[in-house]
Amino acid sequence: MIMLFTFLLWFILIFLGVHIGYSLIIVSLVFFAATGNLMLLPFAFKEMLAGINNFTLLAVPFFVLAGNLMNGGGVTNRIFSFARSMIGHRKGGLAHVNVMASLIFSGMSGSALADAGGLGQLEIKSMRDAGYDDGFAGGITAASCIIGPLIPPSTPLIIYAVVANQSVEKLFMAGFLPGLLTTGMLMLMCSILAHKRNYPAEQKCTAVERWHSFKNSVWALLTPVIILVGIFSGIFTPTEAAVVAAAYTTVLGFFVYKELTLKKFFEIVLESVKTTGTIVMMILGVTLFGWIIAREQMPLHVAEFFMNFVSNPITLMLMINVLLLFLGTVIDALPLLIILIPILLPTVVAAGINPIHFGVVVIFNLMIGILTPPMGTALFVVSRVGNMPFKTLMKGVVPFLIPLLITLVLLSIFPQITLLLPTLLGG
Repeated sequence: MIMLFTFLLWFILIFLGVHIGYSLIIVSLVFFAATGNLMLLPFAFKEMLAGINNFTLLAVPFFVLAGNLMNGGGVTNRIFSFARSMIGHRKGGLAHVNVMASLIFSGMSGSALADAGGLGQLEIKSMRDAGYDDGFAGGITAASCIIGPLIPPSTPLIIYAVVANQSVEKLFMAGFLPGLLTTGMLMLMCSILAHKRNYPAEQKCTAVERWHSFKNSVWALLTPVIILVGIFSGIFTPTEAAVVAAAYTTVLGFFVYKELTLKKFFEIVLESVKTTGTIVMMILGVTLFGWIIAREQMPLHVAEFFMNFVSNPITLMLMINVLLLFLGTVIDALPLLIILIPILLPTVVAAGINPIHFGVVVIFNLMIGILTPPMGTALFVVSRVGNMPFKTLMKGVVPFLIPLLITLVLLSIFPQITLLLPTLLGG
């Protein structure tokens, strides 16, 4: 009953707008007081601090910084221009450009919101100028941004690796094919809607124009190549790759594209520090609350509950997906990821589900959550950068939820999609 009261209190604090990290620390203190276990607080706080004392987590602030530097240093503009020259001539061409640009950018930032905030404004303006309605332009911009956490590098996959004690490299490899599958499914829906609504196609670029666009963007396009080749070849770890990405994009912004100034750089660093501070505070709160969850043996109770009703791994995975889709509408993706993984992972492992496969499916599921209100973080970001009504954006994103949900089911039923590359390349 006390745990039930603790969760209810947490939900109330979230709906009141209390920061996730602070809300978890508050309910943890309430739990200790209610159970009379205040003497355990020193041990709990020790675990809380240990939660952020992790070398792998250092990748998070540097990838956040790299993503912000790309948006402020001229990288995103060149990515969009290159994608436009390659695929803009298709029916509904700018929608396809939107998805392709997100795919390229995802190999640099690993963040859905960095994509939505960085590329979003440029993509929506271009689509408006070409005659696309706001709902469609905003909907595909929001939907395509969730490719970011699948294609390596990925901030959510790094956090999952830390929480679940799994290999970051294997998770990165596992996310690659699902990212490509998501790209294909979104482009398919773009084609269907473009022909149905008679959206325009741009004039096809000549080979010379494409070559000129490639030359202008080649240094930006090298970013994901450097990151991925470095990680998968073992030249540097994912954490070191984050530092390399931040350093490389700094050089591009200052000396190659010359769009970064010291003032702008300082503002980007400050914004990155704020974002990182939010994530760290969240991890502190989740680690403290996770210590309580483990002490109360909640994973064991959850496992017993599921096992009483489900014995088939696929059925279990689909049930968990339904649970996550529901929770993702009311709780932001990152805290939900950190809280639920320690509870659910023992259950899925006991059912014979590979933790690498489970991680990719969970990340994808929670990314759909950032497209669904009332939480809908990506919707709020796109609504702000695109200067469009939230209601319009909600209607516009609905058609794109269909291919995303189909992809989620495919990933859940066929683990080979996620495990093929880790098996071939990682042993």
